[in-house]
Amino acid sequence: MTAPSDFNSISELDATLVFRVAYDGSSYSGFAEQPGQTTVAGELRRAIETLLRRPIDLTCAGRTDAGVHAVAQYISVPVTDAELALTRRRWLRAMDALLPKDIAINEVYRARKGFSARFDAHSRTYTYRIADRDARPVLSRGAVWWHRYPLDVEAMSSACPALLGEQDFKSFCKVASAVGKPTHRCVIRAEFGHEVAFGEDILTFTIEGNAFLHSMVRTIVGTLVEIGMHRREPEWMREVIDACDRTAAGPTAPACGLAFMGVDYDPAELVVLD
Repeated sequence: MTAPSDFNSISELDATLVFRVAYDGSSYSGFAEQPGQTTVAGELRRAIETLLRRPIDLTCAGRTDAGVHAVAQYISVPVTDAELALTRRRWLRAMDALLPKDIAINEVYRARKGFSARFDAHSRTYTYRIADRDARPVLSRGAVWWHRYPLDVEAMSSACPALLGEQDFKSFCKVASAVGKPTHRCVIRAEFGHEVAFGEDILTFTIEGNAFLHSMVRTIVGTLVEIGMHRREPEWMREVIDACDRTAAGPTAPACGLAFMGVDYDPAELVVLD
């Protein structure tokens, strides 16, 4: 996402700073700036503009919906050579002071002029976390979907190969967002796993792709859960994709379980600040 800048020395913006950002999305109306709403991008813009003392253009790797978290979101900001000279330590300390406690910049890179966190990304990875058991998760509750009934992971895993490759994912896109827009995407990886958070066993679904549609990951998860509950067979996933119709898919899973885990860039493009 970008916003027009009235910085009168725009010709002096000869480099780019790239920030790796983590946030708890529980209190935000998504990443993208919206009038009258508290958003992650709005807080980042305010903090960075306070330090640089000028308007900025800010581009993100991927917009997350309201309530969705991030472990490694990336944003890019064009800067001057003088601004590029600010040290990593100064950036991290300043952002810690200027940002709310549920947003953190945890790494700062320099990149070439014109680098874009969005357009130079090769792939993006999301993980959805589910606690499928009788007992309510406690310490991890803000970052998982508590699903009271056990899920058949083998059945859900059997449905995952249908997601791979470049194809039309319109069935998993929010209807209003699909109107007049391309809905083909390429999924590289889609797999289930397990992790332990604060002593609690969590079921994970990780998906990597070149890009994702609005609510695509959460709707895929909701569809997989229908299979995991034995309401549908694994082969149903193929039928849903081929339908190219949002009503063919399962419900959209809650936002709380989803986290933006990272972005794949050319390693030579990003250099950690000194």
